[in-house]
Amino acid sequence: MQSRFAITVLFAATWLAAAPPQQILIHEQQPRSESLSSTSNGTLLIGSMAKGEILRAPAGAATAEVWIQPGTNGLQRVLGVLADEKTNTLWVCSSGTPQSGGATGLKTFNLETGAATGSYDFPGGSGLCNDIAIAADGTVYATDTTGARVVRLRRGARALDVWAQDSRLNGADGIAFGDANTIYVNNYFSGQLLRIPVGAEGAAGAITEMRTSQPLTHPDGMRPMAPNIFLLVEGAGRLDRVTLRGDEANVEVLSSGYDTPTAVTQAGSTAWVLAAMNADPPLVHAVALSAK
Repeated sequence: MQSRFAITVLFAATWLAAAPPQQILIHEQQPRSESLSSTSNGTLLIGSMAKGEILRAPAGAATAEVWIQPGTNGLQRVLGVLADEKTNTLWVCSSGTPQSGGATGLKTFNLETGAATGSYDFPGGSGLCNDIAIAADGTVYATDTTGARVVRLRRGARALDVWAQDSRLNGADGIAFGDANTIYVNNYFSGQLLRIPVGAEGAAGAITEMRTSQPLTHPDGMRPMAPNIFLLVEGAGRLDRVTLRGDEANVEVLSSGYDTPTAVTQAGSTAWVLAAMNADPPLVHAVALSAK
């Protein structure tokens, strides 16, 4: 009997109003994909939380296929994925469970071949690694949603250390740099957007809650568009553009109606929005956006 496959659909929101909507199909049964990233040539990389695998869709491809198999390099639940073309590295959040007994941490792979290149456990081995940001100096930061902390891996270091820990980071999810010396973290539970400066010696500065122009409902994946401008998805079904000025964050809804979106990435003039957690079949709606 022919097996039934769920189809994950990713649609593109593009800044070229005349461009038609695009879509990529993932032929995989209930992948519960939580994060995605992209490279400058338009290749998309997608993590599977349910399967512990990574899928890839080359630029222009109509489908995404399994690229890195479950268990490779100790992969477990895959959440955040981030392509770093400067070092030819794919950074991946891998989170263990009490049942699996595996440690939570960061895994690295060759961005071209998919070969495993490194593994870095979170301090204590526990937590939920959710998303990743990389500083200009190569320091890697990752949010720990259940551990209320941000961990980091200094360039050349062999182990992660705790960079910031605070009760307001309980629920930390998306993370991105606003400028070279300022990190922003959103909180999926509280809806807060938090600013954390990077001190001269690399230490975390005082945490400031940004004043958003409208409430954020379950903010999730967040990626920089330009200095102090982010793309951000809310679990309530929205894709936003967030512009930062001082302690203010202007939230502009670019499109809405998605089914629990969890991630966004920008490739050229296209924003790819992922909503593949709850829908059956999982899908994301497309909208063409005018330039601004």
